[in-house]
Amino acid sequence: MQSFFSRQQQVAHAKQLFTDALCQHLQLIEVQAPLSLATGSGMQDTLSGTEQAVRFHIRSNAEEHEVVHSLAKWKRALLAEFEATVDQGVVAQMRALRPDEERLSERHSVLVEQWDWEQVIAPEQRTIATLQQRVQLIYTALLATLEAIGDPAELLPSLPDQVYFIDSESLRQCYPQLTAKQREQAITEQHKVVFVVGIGGLLGDGSRHDDRAPDYDDWSSATELLGDGLNGDLLVWHQGLSDSLELSSMGIRVDAQALRRQCLQQQRLDALQQPWHQRLLNGHLPATIGGGIGQARLVMWMLQQHHISAVQAPELSIVSEQKIAVA
Repeated sequence: MQSFFSRQQQVAHAKQLFTDALCQHLQLIEVQAPLSLATGSGMQDTLSGTEQAVRFHIRSNAEEHEVVHSLAKWKRALLAEFEATVDQGVVAQMRALRPDEERLSERHSVLVEQWDWEQVIAPEQRTIATLQQRVQLIYTALLATLEAIGDPAELLPSLPDQVYFIDSESLRQCYPQLTAKQREQAITEQHKVVFVVGIGGLLGDGSRHDDRAPDYDDWSSATELLGDGLNGDLLVWHQGLSDSLELSSMGIRVDAQALRRQCLQQQRLDALQQPWHQRLLNGHLPATIGGGIGQARLVMWMLQQHHISAVQAPELSIVSEQKIAVA
C-alpha cells in the first residue's frame, strides 16, 4: 500500500518539476485550460478525422459543447486574443477524453493528460531550424527534470545529449520492409531519443507515416529535407517495454496557404468556413509553433513504469464489487 502512495508522490513531483523546467527553457507562462469547446467553433482538434468527441448540452445558454481532444487551435486563438508578441508563449495542463481509441494498452488510455504549449514565432521562422531548436529545448527540460529527480545515468542510462533528427521519408528508405511503427522502434532503439520530422503527408511509396488533421500542424510545406513537413513526433526508448514511446507530437502551425492545401488534400474544404479557420485565412492569428507532451507517458518513461495505469488515476475494485451487487 505504501508503495502506491510513494509512487503517486513521485508522479506529482515529476510533473511539477517538468512543468517548471518547460516554462523555464521555452519561456512559457502557465495558463488555465478549458475542458470543453463550443461545437462548430472550429477549435476542436479532429485528430485523424474519425474520432468522435464527447458531446453535451449546456442548458443555461442552450449551447452544444465537446470535451476537448487537444488545445492545438484554442492556444493559438488565445495568443491572438491577448496580442502576444514573438517568443511569448503559454502552456496549459490539458485533460481530455478520447473514447474512440481503437485499442487500450499499456500506453493508451481514454483519459489524456498533457502539457499543451504554444509560442508565437515570426513568419520567417517557419523553418526546420526553428522546429529542431524547440525540440532540443524540450529535451533539455526533460534532462533537467531527470537530474532533479535523481541521477539520470542511473534512472535512464545511455541517454544522449542531443536529439537525433530524421525525416519520415528518409526513415522509410532506411527500413523499406518495415511498417511505420516498426521503423520508429528500430531507429529509436538505435538512437534512444529521436524526432521524426514530417508526419501527415504522402511518402515516396504513396503511404503516410501517420495521420494528422489538416488544420493545425504544417505537414505539407517543402523543406530542405528529403520529405515535406514542419512537424513531427518525439520518441524515446523505453527499456522495460523494449519499444519506442511517443512523448510529444508538435510542429510549426499552418499558415493560410498550408491550411488550404492540406484541407484540399484531405477533402475537408468545408472546414474552411468555420470561425477559427476564417480568422486564420483573414490574417487574424499569429504564426506559432506548439504541441502536446503526454504527462502519463513522460512519467512512465522517467520512472520506468510498464503500464500507464501506474501513473494515472487507479481503477478501484469497488467498481467490480458494485457490478456483482447489482447482479
